[in-house]
Formats: sequence, structure tokens, C-alpha cells
Amino acid sequence: MRTITPLLKNWTFIKEAADADAAANAAGESVTLPHTWNALDGQDGGNDYHRGTCYYVRALPKPDMAEGAQAYLEFQGAAMTADVYVNGEKLMHHAGGYSAFRVNITGALREENTVVVAVNNEDNDVCYPQKADFTFYGGLYRAVSLIVVPAVHFDLDYCGTPGIKVTPVVDTDAKTATVTLEAWTSRDTEVTFTAAGRTVRAATKNQHARAELVIENVHLWDGQNDPYLYTAEASIPGGDAVCARFGCRSFSCDPERGFLLNGRPYALRGVSRHQDFKGVGNALTLEHHKEDMEIIREIGATTLRLAHYQHAQEFYDLCDENGLIVWAEIPYITMHMKNARANTLSQMEELIVQNYNHPSIVVWGLSNEITAASAVNDDLLENHRLLNDLCHRLDPTRLTTMANVFMLETDSPLLEIPDINSYNLYFGWYLGELEQNDEFFDEYHAKYPNRVIGFSEYGADANPQFQSAAPEKGDYTESYQARYHEHILEMIEKRPYLWATHVWNLFDFAADGRDEGGKHGENQKGLVTFDRKTKKDAFYLYKAAWNRREPFVHICGRRYAERTEAVTEIRVYSNQPQVTLFVDGDKTAELTGKTVFTCSVPISGIHTVTAKAAGCEDTIQIRKVDEPNPDYIFVKRAPVTNWFDADELDESCFSIADTLGEIRMNAQAGAIIDEMMAKGASARGDVAESVKDNPALQRMMGRMTLVSLLKQAGTDDESIRQINRVLQGIKK
Repeated sequence: MRTITPLLKNWTFIKEAADADAAANAAGESVTLPHTWNALDGQDGGNDYHRGTCYYVRALPKPDMAEGAQAYLEFQGAAMTADVYVNGEKLMHHAGGYSAFRVNITGALREENTVVVAVNNEDNDVCYPQKADFTFYGGLYRAVSLIVVPAVHFDLDYCGTPGIKVTPVVDTDAKTATVTLEAWTSRDTEVTFTAAGRTVRAATKNQHARAELVIENVHLWDGQNDPYLYTAEASIPGGDAVCARFGCRSFSCDPERGFLLNGRPYALRGVSRHQDFKGVGNALTLEHHKEDMEIIREIGATTLRLAHYQHAQEFYDLCDENGLIVWAEIPYITMHMKNARANTLSQMEELIVQNYNHPSIVVWGLSNEITAASAVNDDLLENHRLLNDLCHRLDPTRLTTMANVFMLETDSPLLEIPDINSYNLYFGWYLGELEQNDEFFDEYHAKYPNRVIGFSEYGADANPQFQSAAPEKGDYTESYQARYHEHILEMIEKRPYLWATHVWNLFDFAADGRDEGGKHGENQKGLVTFDRKTKKDAFYLYKAAWNRREPFVHICGRRYAERTEAVTEIRVYSNQPQVTLFVDGDKTAELTGKTVFTCSVPISGIHTVTAKAAGCEDTIQIRKVDEPNPDYIFVKRAPVTNWFDADELDESCFSIADTLGEIRMNAQAGAIIDEMMAKGASARGDVAESVKDNPALQRMMGRMTLVSLLKQAGTDDESIRQINRVLQGIKK
């Protein structure tokens, strides 16, 4: 009979030691798993970001074992590489910080044993990830268990396998599901399978058993409408048994209708998630996972992109139970490494083998922004073809996809490899204007009407401390983030062909390389803060658009309490069609519309503003002040003024209000601007080269107004005025 004993307590953590033998005898810190040594590193108030080899040591008494029984240590996650020693003997090296692995320790056991795990998260060129915008935590940050099984048992050695594989194929017309059940054993034997109240038996051949049964009047796993789960069990003589939950569903993607679940359109509108938490790092407990799922349920997302690596089994289970449609991927990200091809394949194999039975997962992600720091060459293309083939060989039931960086040409051969594609676009934040997101998808869909395309990342950083009545790109205000997402939400709703859309990100997350927006070591694109305590205004925008379960109303700008304007804008998000606004108890306006409601309100002192809709209400307090609150402003700078809009421009001549592409169409104007840009880029040769060699980036810059490009380059106002004077002297 199988026994599983959690090994969470009584570990000793040694940050530095000469080797595993030295660590086994060293004094250290007593820790309980899950644990990471980077929980605070790189963040405000934390230490320097520590990357290297650290050690975990634990005494392990020999378990009670029948004759022929086998003992395994199971690691749910050890980042990023791990070497496992028992009594000084090295038994395993595992490369891949996000997948489970097991070590057979039977032959090394004594009556009293010492387990040492050397875990490493330092730079290398053979194990992903190595270059990305998130912190690479180190540690035993998921559970460790001791598993003892009888001599004849279900397989524990292959890629962290659950031992049982369930493949349901649904016939929606006949309302049946044909379920294939497979299991692998240590020796040939007979396997008894049970599922949906039926029992079938199959003899193994080469330690593999396969059986089939049909479920009549099948109860479908139907997303959030009805995430029904069956349970399959497998047992063998001698007492070993395994089980797995599964769901019966069909799905497909259509270039016009988007995602279809069980034969009907099912809009995938959702968020991305990193597995980490303020002050905890990536060492999340089940309670952390449950808290995240409650927030996901509140916002009303139908899909999750679980970035950029394999997440905890507990969270995939929660996705199954709550009807989320999931994109699962490996950390093949940003930079292709020619020495790490084998690692991409092994991480993908583990991802699929360990997660095959989860009905929530519908796509396997091959890579993310892999051309951001690498050229599209033969080696990169071959790596993706091998990954794609591996996915289809291990799992012909699901699709493959990629998250492509915005500058990747849409005619690149890389896009032809996966079944479907998505793009990460940040127009309106890192570069360009918000409308360029609309233009990108319109052009792509018109050029490739038979391709399935999605929107895998979009977002803008926001520190809730920073507020503005006139938000603008780059100010890190909660106000701009809300306006940004208002535009993107409207853009998405007008394009139902997008197979899935994912906000980047649901939560702020650790990014050791960042120092911006008033915080160090955090990416602040989350709709919710890193500690999960503050839901930014943009969170409620999506809740208003996606969560229809119960009425709610939210007034934006509650942290923008001190306002200098005599007439202020009150912005309200609600999932109801009508909102009533009250100021100081007096009814001020009846607002009708969808999702976003606005009203201009005169202010002179301290005011209480209340919004009511369908029996629910929200209230904020605001106060008129004479001087701006400096705490609301990230960078102390003169207000950005579009003075050229107010000045009288000669429309028959060029100006900085024209796009770079329009200006370059004129030889004289184009030559002046190219000379000016060449001089400005002389100190940034690497950037200039990347633009010169990137037609996609050149094309996107060509669509931007010159004044937008100049502002993003940090050009001062007087220089902008001078350039405009020159252009105004050139006739169109």
C-alpha cells in the first residue's frame, strides 16, 4: 500500500557552504517548507538579490518498508536546479525550477539518514529562465514528500508522472464521452480502472495498460457555467492505487468566432498570474493560492495565462474546480540559448506529463517573447519545431501557442509553427499611442483572415499612491492605468475574433531589475498590489465588464482625495446600466451607459460622493485644495502641455503633430528629421542599430506623431519648439 508523508518541517537552511558534505555538518537556520531565500531580495527594504547555491538539510529516519518496497523523495518545486544527496551519495540532478521530480532513495537508506539538497538559481546557459522581467527565486519553495510504495507499483520515475492518464473525447451530438484510461507500472500486472461508476480491467504489456469506456449522457465540464469533474482510479494487486480527476469537454479556436467550448462561442477574457506574493516570494501555501482564486473569481475572468512557467498543482486543481480556461507554458523566454535546447524539451515534457489530466488547460505555450533578445535564426526555429512536435506527440488533444513580442514581424516563419498565436503589445505605455493596439489587430486580421490570433499581454504600471486629474503615459498613476485599460477593454470588445485576451498582470510581482514608479524590485502592472491588499481602479473596470453574478458599483479616485480643480470628474464603474450619483446627500445625476460612467462635479470644500446602482452603493470623500499634493506625483516635473495644439499651426506645412511616416514622405522634411534622430541616437548606438535592423519597429514608429517620439526620447520643450518651427517652414 502506498504511503505519502509530507516533509515540511525540521529542515535546516545553509546559505553558504563549500559543498554538500560541508552543508550536512554546518549550523544553519531552521526553516519550514515552502521556503525561498529570495522572499525579500531585490525589493524595498530587502537585501541584495542573492543568486547562487544554497543548501537544505534534513534528518530522515528509515521508514517502515515491506520486502521489495521502494522509497522516493518527491520535490514539487526546487528552483532552479537541484542536486539531491542521501548520506553523502548524489542521487539526482534536476534542471528546471518549476516542475516536480522524484528521487528513488531506496538503495541509499540506512537506519538514520541525512538528506542534503543543493539548490542553485545563478546564471548559466543551459537551464531556463535566464533573462526575463521577473525575479528568479531560489529554494525548496513547494512541498517535499516521502513516498513508499510496494514492489509492484504505479510508475514514479518518468517525469513526475501521476501514474494515470485520462483522455476523454466528447461527442456533443450523441452526448457521450469515450474515455481512454492508461497507466504505467513497475512490472507487468493487471490494472483495474474505475470511472463514472464503471469498472474495466486491462493487463499490462511492457508495463503499460490501456482500457476504454463510454460515458452515456455525459456531464460536461463547461467552464464557469458548470465545471463538473469525474474521478478515475487505477489499482493493481498488492495494494498500490492512483487516481485523477478529469473533465469531459470539447474545444476549438476559430479565426472569426474566437474560442469555442463544447461547440459554442465562449469568450476568453482574463488575466495573467505570476506565482509570488509580497514578503513570501514564490513560497506560496495553499491559502495563498485560494486567496488568489477568490480574487480571480471576483474580477470575473474566464481565462488565465499562468506565466511564465509551470505553476503549483494546487492551483491547477483550483482552476479545474472553478472552470477557468488555462494557458500553461514553460520558461523559454526572452533569449534563445543554443546550449539549452534539451532543457526546453525536458521542461515541456514534464509540464505536459504532470498536467495532462487537468481539463482547465487547453493550450501549451512554446515560448514567450523569445525574439526580444534573439534573432529568428535556424536554431531558434528548429527548437520551436521540436517543442511543437513534442507537444503534439505527448498530447494530440490540445493546441500549441506562443506569446510573441510586438516587434516580431507578422510574416515571420516563427508564427507558422504553433497551432495558434498571440501577441504582447504595449502601445500606450512603453511606446506609441493606444490606438496602435487597434490598428495592429485590424491589420493582422485583414492580412491573415484564416489565422487564429490573441492578445497575450497588455498593461500599464500604476502605483496607487500616484494620482492625477490629467493622467498621461509614463506618470505611473492609478488614474492613467484606468484610462489605459478603458481603451483596451473597448478595443477587445469590438474584436470577438481574438481567441483569448490576458491582462498583464493580475497582481504586481517581483522583478529584481526594476527601480521605477516609486518602488524597487516590482513590476506594478498588476490590477492588484503585490500584497493583495489594494485593488486598483482598473481592477473594478474589468469586474464591471466581466462579473455579472451580482450588482456592484465602484467610484474611481478614492486615493485622489485632495483635488485642485474647481470642477472635478467623477468616474464610476458598474455592471449595471444605470447609476445614480449623489454629492453631499443630494442627487446630482442619473447616468446611463455600459461599464464606465462619468460626471463633472463642482467642488469647493470637503464633499461626500456616493454612487448607487441596483441596490448597491459606493462612497468616497474628496476635498478641494489650492496646491497639488506632492505625494500624488512620481516625478517632479513641469506639467506636460500640448502647447502646439493651442498655437495656430499652418496646416499646409509640416509640424510635430504629423507622424514620422508622413514627415519622411517629404524628402526635405525627412532629411531634417533623420539627421536630428541620428545625432540623438549617437550616444545610444545599440538602440539605433536595433531600430535600423527591425522593419516592424520602424513601421510602428512611423505611425507615431513626432511629438510623441520626441517626448518619449526625453527631448526638452525648447528643442521640440525649434523642430516644430523648422517643419512649419516646409510645405506639404
